[in-house]
Amino acid sequence: MELLQLHYFQTVARMEHMTKAAKELRIAQPALSKTIARLEEDLGVQLFDRQNRQIKLNSFGKAFLKSVDTALSALEEGKREVSDLAGMERGSIRIATTALPRLSKALGAFRARYPDVNFRIIQIPPDSMMEMVQMLENGEVDLCFAAAALDDDKFREIPVLHAEVFLAVPHGHRLAGRKSISLQDVAGEAFIEYKEGHPFRNMNEEFCRLAGISRDVVCEVDEPAALGSLVAAGLGAAFVPGCKGDEEPPYAMVRIEKPSCYRTFTLAWLEQRYLSKAAREFQSFLVDYFGEFQEPMMHRDVI
Repeated sequence: MELLQLHYFQTVARMEHMTKAAKELRIAQPALSKTIARLEEDLGVQLFDRQNRQIKLNSFGKAFLKSVDTALSALEEGKREVSDLAGMERGSIRIATTALPRLSKALGAFRARYPDVNFRIIQIPPDSMMEMVQMLENGEVDLCFAAAALDDDKFREIPVLHAEVFLAVPHGHRLAGRKSISLQDVAGEAFIEYKEGHPFRNMNEEFCRLAGISRDVVCEVDEPAALGSLVAAGLGAAFVPGCKGDEEPPYAMVRIEKPSCYRTFTLAWLEQRYLSKAAREFQSFLVDYFGEFQEPMMHRDVI
């Protein structure tokens, strides 16, 4: 049994499609099929059920995959630990994030300080948090950065940024010139919102529940960029986080005094898994970096 066989099997098991797996692995499909067949011959069992040129992981394959995932993850951790002995400059950091726009400047600042550290960034839709959890569990990433807590006892999690949430309104809106408002001032207002089930939508609904108001949601979106563009186009108001140092948006941002509205960005990792020196340094760096942006934005910055 060879290491390459295990790597190939893991990919085929994940995709359950020989042609697609061969394309991802950049090898010929017949060669991949022969490799999997040799592995099954070594084990003495079939790992996949095959029917009409389709494959599906069977009970033997599922049991074997758990061991393969564990073994390959342990080998990867060993490789990273040995690499660390050469110094942090040769380190690598793998991050999954549902909040890449908020993280991007911090990544640039870290790379400016440590230009030889390698990053692998995986952007996850905010409504697919479980995908990020699975990536941490499987050892596919070292860290997760999100605007909502994972709330899982398996992970260590720290808040790194408390971003104030403002009411974003089009320029010329009746509230655009206000220094601050209570959410009761926007009862019945037309709102741009995230789709049902989106974690940001759930946070925003909680703000409204605390204020005892209902809104008229006129448009639902998947991502912050779409939300901001629709506010700027005059279709409605929206909840938008803001920090000192953010670029000026194409709409007005009004502070919400009642209730207090914040969005907390957290960094999570699996504590029992080895973290490279580079990843540990990035943890500390993020806490210090975002610490500079914790002060509330001044009014002149948000209208």
